[in-house]
Amino acid sequence: MSGHPIIVWFTQDLRLSDNACLSAAVAAGRPILPVYILDDTTPGEFAMGGASRWWLRQSLASLASSLEALGGRLVLRRGQALGVLERLIAETGAQGVYFSRSYSPWSGEQEKKIAAHCAAEGLECRRFSGFLLHEPEAIRTGSDGPYKVYTPFSRNCLSRDITRRPRPAPERMNFYGADVAGDSLDDLNLYLGKPDWAADFPKRWTPGEAGAREKLKHFLDNAVGDYDEARNLPDVKGTSRLSPHLHFGEISPLQCWAATSHAVASARGSIDRGAHTFEKEILWREFSYHLLHYWPDLPNEPFKPEFADFPWLQDDEKLACWQQGKTGFPIVDAGMRELWTTGWMHNRVRMIVASFLVKNLRIPWQVGEQWFWDTLVDADIGSNSASWQWVAGCGADAAPYFRIFNPILQGEKFDKRGGYVRRWVPELSGLPDKFIHKPWQAPAEVLVAAGVELGATYPRPIVDLGETRDAALAAYKTIRKPDAA
Repeated sequence: MSGHPIIVWFTQDLRLSDNACLSAAVAAGRPILPVYILDDTTPGEFAMGGASRWWLRQSLASLASSLEALGGRLVLRRGQALGVLERLIAETGAQGVYFSRSYSPWSGEQEKKIAAHCAAEGLECRRFSGFLLHEPEAIRTGSDGPYKVYTPFSRNCLSRDITRRPRPAPERMNFYGADVAGDSLDDLNLYLGKPDWAADFPKRWTPGEAGAREKLKHFLDNAVGDYDEARNLPDVKGTSRLSPHLHFGEISPLQCWAATSHAVASARGSIDRGAHTFEKEILWREFSYHLLHYWPDLPNEPFKPEFADFPWLQDDEKLACWQQGKTGFPIVDAGMRELWTTGWMHNRVRMIVASFLVKNLRIPWQVGEQWFWDTLVDADIGSNSASWQWVAGCGADAAPYFRIFNPILQGEKFDKRGGYVRRWVPELSGLPDKFIHKPWQAPAEVLVAAGVELGATYPRPIVDLGETRDAALAAYKTIRKPDAA
């Protein structure tokens, strides 16, 4: 052991490359003590969900392996982060705590308390950026306020220099040599008793920094040129699927941005349009965290306060049908089954299933948000809450409430041949394309030939789309407008 360490507290930055916190700790010259803390207390109802916990286990194993290759060890602890860090400081005589900034509603106060404890003890406390391209405070309107609309926000971001190069991973690190007690991965109990639920996840995902790099490379080599169109087609591998890697910080948005810019510059054919659309998706993620920073109640409360009076319904039976992919609307059911099986859902289908829940079933968007929080490997406090509010019509820059996605028309437009439905709702696979999105309209002989018995092998629709659309629009008219007396 050579001197007292700096604690490098890993949070949502589970990588070695382009990690400003880690690079600064290496440059400081003191021994480094890498630590990860599983804190299920501070987030309250937003403690990590089941699918995210599966991902975290694999990601921590990957990070630990990378540190071990350099001669170090990742110390795992569980408990309230502030208390755990206080104990680690006392145990090791640490001279400082370095960490990357988080943006969840509970993080700001926690980070202030950690800084105050370090100040009281005469220790160094440093916080670093890297989870976003731009800090929320840096992007302001002409009147020096926060943005509420995406397009001018994105224009502001695009007007700024984003040509800085990502930092390379440290080639050598001086690790703290004393034996510091920690938990094992098994001790963290990250499976939550649901190993069978995630049984297929390893076939589809490779969590960790190396997996993130490979995912980005594959996307830029094979799909970015067609991204503008293909991202809307759930039966095509046209999206990056980088969202869980970005959420856990296995790759930074700057690395994605820089690699995309390099791909555009070196491409033999034109990929500009697809690349620009991909960049705008990165900026939507930025916008979500911009909103969350200035409106920390975003995960629970409607951004538009008049929606607090919206007459939502409670229907546990229909909610269960939605969760289990048994609504009788094939593309909705396909999406919900894809989610349960893979921990992920195509973005176009996310909008369709969300609209069905909040507008056709009139079940509160927070209920859907919580279901996604538990079942998505990319469950993200910023994107999840902003996107659910967008679909519900109560968020910033939201789709107007009268925009109600028709699952039949959406299926026929974006899954024309029914490949997505046939994959995830195999009991309908024998139906011809004409009826794959509306099996109840198929003639009896067509259903028999396809082996489909409505109400038995596949459910009948649980609602009438026309009636529920009219009811939703009528309900919308009952809420008080901001300028109402």
